Amino acid sequence: MSKFYEKVAYRDVEEDIKSQKSVDKWIFRLLLVVIGIVPLIVMASVKEVQTPLITNVAALTGGVKGDLFTQYKALIVVGITIIAAIMFMAKILFMNGKIHKTKLNYAIGAFAVAIILSTIFSPNISIALSGMYNQSDGAISWLCYLSLLFIAMNIEYPKKALNYILYSLYPFVVINLFIISMNFYGHDLLQNSAVSKFVTLFLPEGADITQGSTLVGTLNQWNYMSGMFAIMTLMFLAASIFEKSLIRSIIHMLIALSSLSIVFMSLSSSGFITVVLLFPLIILYLFKTEFKKQGILVLSIFLVLTVPIFHTLASHVPKVWYESIGLIFKYNPYDVYVEPETVSYKFNSEGIFYNSAYAAEKFELPELPERGISAGSGRAYIWEKAVEVVKNRPLFGYGLDTFMYNFPHYSIDARAGLGDENMITDKPHSMYIGWLYGTGIIGLLSALGLVVLTLFNSLKIAIKSNGPIIRILGVAWGAYLIQAMFNDSIPGISAPMWTVAGILLAIAFKYKEQIDGRDN
Repeated sequence: MSKFYEKVAYRDVEEDIKSQKSVDKWIFRLLLVVIGIVPLIVMASVKEVQTPLITNVAALTGGVKGDLFTQYKALIVVGITIIAAIMFMAKILFMNGKIHKTKLNYAIGAFAVAIILSTIFSPNISIALSGMYNQSDGAISWLCYLSLLFIAMNIEYPKKALNYILYSLYPFVVINLFIISMNFYGHDLLQNSAVSKFVTLFLPEGADITQGSTLVGTLNQWNYMSGMFAIMTLMFLAASIFEKSLIRSIIHMLIALSSLSIVFMSLSSSGFITVVLLFPLIILYLFKTEFKKQGILVLSIFLVLTVPIFHTLASHVPKVWYESIGLIFKYNPYDVYVEPETVSYKFNSEGIFYNSAYAAEKFELPELPERGISAGSGRAYIWEKAVEVVKNRPLFGYGLDTFMYNFPHYSIDARAGLGDENMITDKPHSMYIGWLYGTGIIGLLSALGLVVLTLFNSLKIAIKSNGPIIRILGVAWGAYLIQAMFNDSIPGISAPMWTVAGILLAIAFKYKEQIDGRDN
């Protein structure tokens, strides 16, 4: 009788293992959709927005608002997260699945709790919950990112997981290269009738895209395109160095080159800075690869081809230089300097400028700040004001993605910081400042703790092992964290990258188990 029970138990274990592998396979497929398909979605939508402010400023008023880039991305991320979570829970509860015991679990939990509390105590709860109508980066989205991270780091992956991840991103790079190239050379695809009909497929009757809208890519705007494709540049360049097949190595290099071209055409310096800061790591990778000669050859081709591409783009739009090499060398050989005309200001019908006025008694007009832009294209001013705002709610902040409704607009200081005191600032232009503003000091510290742990766990294993997947996904995760210093979070970037971080950690844990097994 005892042997019978032993056989049954043995069969149960085998069945659990098979079921776990099957569930992990399907979850991985869902994660690939988040990584490769979600960033591509561009569909117009309309939403009834209720503003917490009473104002006649168009940007701050409520009503029916339109969005082209984020709402459907966010909805699909939520849907995939729910499906993946159900499958993952079934694996844990009914198939004897395991969860890694790590400090990361506590860090994820702490940040999730901080997000929930900041939403509950937010003065704009409904907006903090779902996010701005054209950002969709509120509490729901961030809880999805954390869930995807947790699920991704607790499943098993096939041997060719890295190839599947890279292949899933090929269409994303190629399609965006085509879209932004068309825009760069003056052919906006949104004006194409076929493209316009497709992206407005789900709009209600009578709604249409407003005149003047442009399509620069499948992400919201220039800054996001620059940051995301800096990540793609570094990830595919690292992949080209570690790839043993010369053909695949060259293809990865060409995708990296395409991504760098998008960075140049995005006319935003955040992506270029990210590439420059992490490029030494790519050089270091050459000493870690088994295929040094091939790696040197591929990297050399990449650098040589970069020169004519940059020259062609900068010749067409000189700003390409200013947003890249111009950060180091101010003189722009592509920009023909024209002596500015002398401007005369007339303040009354007689052309006389008065700096004082007289009524019952004489008084001096206030001296206004000189117009100018602070460091980082105005980011320094925005960050300074954001920190001042947070002082009123330091513990839990104002709720994620509610920045526009609590930032001090129309401040006279904006003349010197943003160049115009009438400008509406709708986002903090930094994911980290966004954490501080949205979740307060508690949320920021828990988020930073989580980030540090992800880096520590992956770097520790990257040093001990020769696994290329850790180094390739690691440089992508590092690039995301660097560009996020200058860019906000949106579903099209954060959902894929937090998923990549989860896969990175899962592979790191697996390598750690193998290393510990060898040591024992």
